This record gives sequence, C-alpha cells and structure tokens, in this order.
Amino acid sequence: MGPTFGTTNLKRHLEKHNPDKAKEGQNEPIDQKTYREKMSLAICRHNYAFSFVEHKGIRDIHSYLNPIARHISRNTAKSDILNLYAREKELLKAELALISSRVCLTSDMWTSLVSNGYMCVTTHYVNINWVLQKRVLIFRHVPPPHSGVVLGHFLIDFLKEWGIEKKIFALTLDNATCNKGVVDVLKNHLSLMRSLVCEGKFLHVRCGNHILNLIVKAGLAKVDAAIGKIREGVKYIKNSEVRLEKFAECLSNLGLPCSKKLRQDVPIRWNSTYQMIESALLYQQAYIHYDLVDPDFRHGLFEDEWKKVEIVATFLRPFYDITTLFSGCKYPTTNLYLPNIWRIEMLLVEHKRSKDPMMTEMATSMLKKFKKYWESYNIILSIAMVLDPRYKLNFVKFCFSKLNSDSADQKVKVIEDNLKLLFEEYLIPSTTTSLSTSLPEEHACSSRNQMTEAFEEFDMFQSQLESSTSKTQLELYLEEANVDRKTNPNLDVLGFWKDNKLRYPELSLMARDVLSVPITTVASESAFSTGGRVIGKFQSSILPANAEAKLCTRDWICG
Repeated sequence: MGPTFGTTNLKRHLEKHNPDKAKEGQNEPIDQKTYREKMSLAICRHNYAFSFVEHKGIRDIHSYLNPIARHISRNTAKSDILNLYAREKELLKAELALISSRVCLTSDMWTSLVSNGYMCVTTHYVNINWVLQKRVLIFRHVPPPHSGVVLGHFLIDFLKEWGIEKKIFALTLDNATCNKGVVDVLKNHLSLMRSLVCEGKFLHVRCGNHILNLIVKAGLAKVDAAIGKIREGVKYIKNSEVRLEKFAECLSNLGLPCSKKLRQDVPIRWNSTYQMIESALLYQQAYIHYDLVDPDFRHGLFEDEWKKVEIVATFLRPFYDITTLFSGCKYPTTNLYLPNIWRIEMLLVEHKRSKDPMMTEMATSMLKKFKKYWESYNIILSIAMVLDPRYKLNFVKFCFSKLNSDSADQKVKVIEDNLKLLFEEYLIPSTTTSLSTSLPEEHACSSRNQMTEAFEEFDMFQSQLESSTSKTQLELYLEEANVDRKTNPNLDVLGFWKDNKLRYPELSLMARDVLSVPITTVASESAFSTGGRVIGKFQSSILPANAEAKLCTRDWICG
C-alpha cells in the first residue's frame, strides 16, 4: 500500500466519524425553486391535497433521493400553486391579447358536494399557427341567486378581468332557463361597446349535444320498462361482491369475455344509457343464466323485451356516433352540425316508416322534439358549412331541401344574406405597400413621400375601379370548384384557410372565427369531472380560490 497524504486521511476521518456529511457531499446540489415548482405541478396534475407535501412517506422518498432537499409545508405548497396560477394566467392573457382572431366561449354551472355553485367558462380560439385551442378560463364560485341577470353580470366582470370584452364572437350554452337572461345581459352590455359582430346576431349558440339528449330521451321514454329492468339488474349485481363473482362464473361457463365491465348509466345522460344497453346485449346470455341461478334476482328480461332492447341499440348507434363527433375540442365542429342534423332527420323519417310499431312510435316522438329545436338553431352553423370547401352553398341548399322543401328557398336566401353581411364586417381597407428605391438613405424617406403623394390619387381611382368591376373574395370562393369530398374525407378545414389566406385575406379571417365556434358545452362540462376530484369528499373544505387555481393551472399546463 502506497503512502497516504493529509487530505486522504482527513477524508477517511470524516467518512468514519460523520457519515451524513460525507453522504451529503456525494449528492449533487438541487435547485430548490425547480423542486418546488415540480411539486406544484404534481399536485395540480394528480389532484393531490396541499398536505401531500407533508406526508412522511413522500418526504422519506425525497430525502432518500437527495438528503439536501428541503421539504416544504402545505402552506408553502399552496402559495407556490397560487403563484404558478398567477404566472400562467398572465401568459394566457398576453396570448389572448396578441391573437388577431376573436374568441368563442362555453359556459355551464356545477354544484359541488357541499352545495356550492361554480361557473366554468372555457374559451375556444385559433392561435397564430391556425390550430384550434381550448382553455378553461375560470372555475369560480358564484353565490346564489343563480338568476340570468346575476350570472350575466358575473360573466361581464370575468370578461373585463381577462381583457377580452371586445373579442367575443359567440357564446355556447345549454337550454337552462336562466341562460336566456345571461345572453340578454351580455348582449346589451357588448352592444353598448359596439364590439359585437353583426350586432350580436350570431352570439348565442345552443348546445347541440343537449338538444340531442332531449330528442333521444323522448324516444327512450317509449321503452322505459325494458331499460329500467337492465338498469336495476346492473345495480343489483354490482352492489354485492358475491353477486359479481356469481355473474363472472356465468360468463366463464358460457365462454364470454370478462374484460368488459357491467355498465351502469346516469339516467339524465342518454349516451351512458346507450353504453349500458350495449354492455347488456354483449352479456345477454349471462343475464339469462344468472336469472336461473339467483332466485332473488327480480330484473330478468323476457325474450320480447330483449328484442326491443336490440332494436333500441341499433336505433341509437348513429346518434351516439354523432354525439361523440360533436364533443370534439381539437377540431372544428361548427361545419359538422348541418350535415349530421340532416342525417338525423333522414334516420327518423326512415324509422317512422318502419313496420315495427315500437320503432315507429320512438321515431314519431323524437321527430316532434327535433322540429321544435330545429326551428331555433343559429344561422352561423349553416355559414360554417358554406366555409367548408368540400360543401359550400350547394350542400346547404341540398340539406334544406331535404329538411323542409316548402321553406328551403326562403331559408337559403336568409343564409346568403347573413353570409354577405358577416363578410362585410371583415372587410378592412388595404394598406399600401411601401416602395423601395436604390437612392441613398438620406434621400430615401423624402423620395418615398413624394412617390406616395404622386400615386395617392391613382391608388384611390384604381381601388374604386376594382371594387366596381371585380368580384369579392366571397364570390370567387363560392365559384371555385369544391375540394373533392371523397378524396378528402378528413380535410383539415382550418389548414385549408391557412394555406389560402393570401388569396382570401378577409374571408380567411372570417372563416377562422366561424370555425372556432364550439357547438357543445362539453369543454365546460368536462372540467366538472376534474372539479369533482379537486373538490371531492376528501377535499370538500378547500377554498374556492384554491380550487380554481389548481384546476385552471392543470388545464393550462397539463392539458
């Protein structure tokens, strides 16, 4: 063994008599600011309580990974999340201020476990890259009363807070009674500011999925007995571990897959009822077998009832697909409304002529509801169809001729007039392109001024001549051949307008705003699922401001 020196001996001495300090020296230093921010993100992403940072198990793991990590308290974690929320909010406000497009909103109300009312507002807009965006802007406690006037003024205050008062294009709401008051208050306020497009004619959009829900429920009421048996049967089996094991044994004996679970619906959501029916049909033989082995089971279906359920499932499948399509937030949905509404009407008319009396009865009830809500739809949904280069105005004419041939011409004329009216709102004076010269710098400025003055009168004359003889961007677009629908079934409509923004500068801006309108309130409703976890039974005492900070930060950063 070679000779040792003073530093080596000192190191050995420290390792022997102070192992903790030696271990600390072996760990790389950590950035405490980054550590705290990552803890804040983890709390928001996974809906942890603020006390998560004080859990002994978590602290032990962090100390094991790096003993020099400084643990934080729940109050520090809360403060960090509020600071993160404030920072991200300012960034989003800056983004909304910079975009040239208008923004669309969806809004809905939710009641927490402790009966506090919360309003959720989401914004939908197209960013500078022509990509559709969705952000939750507020998830805020609103004290009662929740009347239309109160909620309308609350919404106005929120618009001021975010600085988007003058950028609103449309507001999508469900059919709640108070929402008419909300729209009236908002429309009056924005009209005074002269910030509405076409004086607010296109401001209020009704939630397409909510309307579909009402239409389908009218049909389901005709077969409520059979569906009620399935619902109660699922509840009965799922309420006991012994019954679940017995049902699983039935599946095994029949060689049926056990991967899919029994579905229990939420009666107010027809799409969940459809999923429950679909699951029950998959396990039909198991239900029949279970009815034989469990003498206490009182919810078995007769053969004719199973046939009814099969008919209902076949009947509802297209409606389920359309609801799923309407619920998207990552692609434009406005241009999808009219063709699918036409498809629904055609299906209902076809089923009304069916030889099956039950199907005829269902279709008749649903058609009555359909006609009631069809008359109050927003014209902007037809304009969006025109702005889809695969369809344009001819498809709108076709749909209306099928929906109601008597009034088709009149309604198409209304749509054409409103389309032109909306386009005129987007027409702005063109700026003159500056002329470059090869003159020295000191003479360039005065030379450009002289040339501008010399050609100013000519530019005005040419502009007037072109406006009187040339066609508008809208006319040119409508006369241009349609994009082939068969070879472009999944056309990126926003991408089309991005690629053609130089050919149709003002029309592309109009298309960008129209195509950002959401036709459902799903974006706001989906926030309630997160809200139910943030303000769950184990965190029901969380302050509303803290709940909003956690939920919004999660949406902005994690998506």
